[in-house]
Amino acid sequence: MNMRHLLVGVTVSALAAIPLGAAAQVAPTAAPVGPGFSNTTLYSPTSPAAFPLVPGATTAPHSGQSGNSEPAIAFGGPDNAMVVDGLGQMSVQVNLWKGHFGEEPLSYFGAMDTLLPTNGAGRVNVGDGDADVEVTSAGTVLLADLDTIVNRGVLGGHAPLDSARFGVSVTRCPAEVSEPAGCTSIPIDVAGADRQWITTNGTSAWLSYHDAANSELIRVRRSTDDGRTWTKVASPIPGQGAVTGDATANNRVGPIVADPKSGDVYQVFMTGEARVEKGTSEDFNNVYVSRSTNGGKSWTAHLVHHAPPLTNLSNFWPTLAVDPATGVLWTAWTDQHGIWASSSSDEGEDWSMPLQVSNAQLNTTVMPSVAARNGKVDVVYYGSTATSIDDASAVWNVYDAHLQGGVWSNGLVSNGPNHVGRVCLSGEDCTSDRELLDLFEVAEDPASGKAAVIYTDTTVDTWTLGGVTRRLPQIVLAYEQ
Repeated sequence: MNMRHLLVGVTVSALAAIPLGAAAQVAPTAAPVGPGFSNTTLYSPTSPAAFPLVPGATTAPHSGQSGNSEPAIAFGGPDNAMVVDGLGQMSVQVNLWKGHFGEEPLSYFGAMDTLLPTNGAGRVNVGDGDADVEVTSAGTVLLADLDTIVNRGVLGGHAPLDSARFGVSVTRCPAEVSEPAGCTSIPIDVAGADRQWITTNGTSAWLSYHDAANSELIRVRRSTDDGRTWTKVASPIPGQGAVTGDATANNRVGPIVADPKSGDVYQVFMTGEARVEKGTSEDFNNVYVSRSTNGGKSWTAHLVHHAPPLTNLSNFWPTLAVDPATGVLWTAWTDQHGIWASSSSDEGEDWSMPLQVSNAQLNTTVMPSVAARNGKVDVVYYGSTATSIDDASAVWNVYDAHLQGGVWSNGLVSNGPNHVGRVCLSGEDCTSDRELLDLFEVAEDPASGKAAVIYTDTTVDTWTLGGVTRRLPQIVLAYEQ
């Protein structure tokens, strides 16, 4: 959802039944401790020439740093390159780092969207709304960016804002490029968009996003030439019978993922109940995964989980990953009181009974992300013992629910609390307490098989304006040890 700047555990339930095609999961009888993680904060400079700091604002103790939040991470290319992005907070830019698993510090690549196309005369195109990043098999970095497209009218010698909308662009950086100046940005949709995701398989790529201006469907674009050009393909929602009725103008889109084993593409999303929730609530209670066997030309949706109406599972996105070695799909979500995971080993047709994989000692959980490789699964999330996201004294940490050898365990990713206080999950309607924004991510290193997590920490830095000191989020890269 578009952003506004600055504004050891247990597994608690076992599977009651495992449908045909679902991957077996075994809950431990004891409480094994998950793997440990190192933690390194990633800092990035502002770009004052293009987007200066808020007038009169200062940052401390890292003066001149942009601050970052809502980070994403991916591996890819012939040398298993690792890329990380973060949404700059004190300047309007998506920051990018590039390197390899285990490197400390990771090399800062630069600010990615300070040179976006203007999409027509009289317009200014500003990035940093949302971001997602992937790497093709050629080593090309593809950054999907949510842009603010502003039309400026001339009145009395000034240029006041007269309208603005959100669009989507993809910035393409070939493997040999060492800075953003060597990248090219392509406008994808300038008519109104929200929360975009990108995935790759070889040198093909798929971009999905929410049509926030018109139908509110999920739109999908495909590239077959390493991100150079993009064409429209079908939406995962129309033609799905009752699913279409539930999801049209009533959905929340999660990641799109491509399976290198089968070539299939999958899109996860949540819906509510058309007769109860459409247009009145975003307490979505259904999790679906749509599958395309022809590159996105057509889709078939399958229900993963149905909860009672007005059960709020959208805290924030449903998440999805495919194990590239086994083809098993994993999805996870939260009802704010636990992280639930389900899997499918028959290409998304049947799904296992949801299993609560989060630490049972936690009362509140938000923003899960999942990654899988060679039968190993990591589901990361923010968790607190506080009973509500609205608790001003809540202490939050980053946790990893870890599946290996058929056994789930829970451990800490962060080496101290990453946030203290309320967490607003109302997207652009938040007026405060939104420094964590709406997501963070985990990915598996293909070379070592270990997890890399990139998360937001609001306890590291501050910024000051008018004598008032505020939290400045920074992102932290954590490596599984």
